[in-house]
Amino acid sequence: MGQKINPLGFRLGTTQGHHSLWFAQPKNYSKGLQEDQKIRDCIKNYVQKNMRISSGVEGIARIEIQKRIDLIQVIIYMGFPKLLVEGKPRRIEELQMNVQKEFNYVNRKLNIAISRISKPYGHPNILAEFIAGQLRNRVSFRKAIKKAIELTEQADTKGIQVQIAGRIDGKEIARVEWIREGRVPLQTIRAKIDYCSYRVRTIYGVLGIKIWIFVDEE
Repeated sequence: MGQKINPLGFRLGTTQGHHSLWFAQPKNYSKGLQEDQKIRDCIKNYVQKNMRISSGVEGIARIEIQKRIDLIQVIIYMGFPKLLVEGKPRRIEELQMNVQKEFNYVNRKLNIAISRISKPYGHPNILAEFIAGQLRNRVSFRKAIKKAIELTEQADTKGIQVQIAGRIDGKEIARVEWIREGRVPLQTIRAKIDYCSYRVRTIYGVLGIKIWIFVDEE
């Protein structure tokens, strides 16, 4: 059988960087890792609660965390930062307070910045959220995938592969369906490939979405 590997971990050090940058002693490492996950979850939950979302897309592509001794710098890469910033001007400060309250940092400062992405639909996370929103509204999965592929083609990427697994369209038997458009060279390490896996809760059960986007070759 073909052995599958996460395309991001496979390319670390060539075309991919880490999403968390910090250093810890072996005995504190797991604590730091869990803390990172909690910070990410906390931010995502806050964004979900406080956005009047029309399309069902939160638009967070990734959250990068850099830790120093006295500072935790969190950069949120968003496709549609207007959704978070408008309404209340002090949204980001409120978010900072929320996260700080959650972890009660005493001697560490937390700093949250938002960075805008020029082509949001070139990022698999935002695309997966879009497809998830469609599937929740009971749009047929082929239609949802085709629409998503059209959106990525506008963000001029070189190729995309979308895979959905689970009880598709509420069928009794779970299956895996995938569609590929353009080139997706998973074995080429030089190829910059963006990947994400995303879970959707529908009324029939949980579906899994995986998206590979071939950005460009270095």
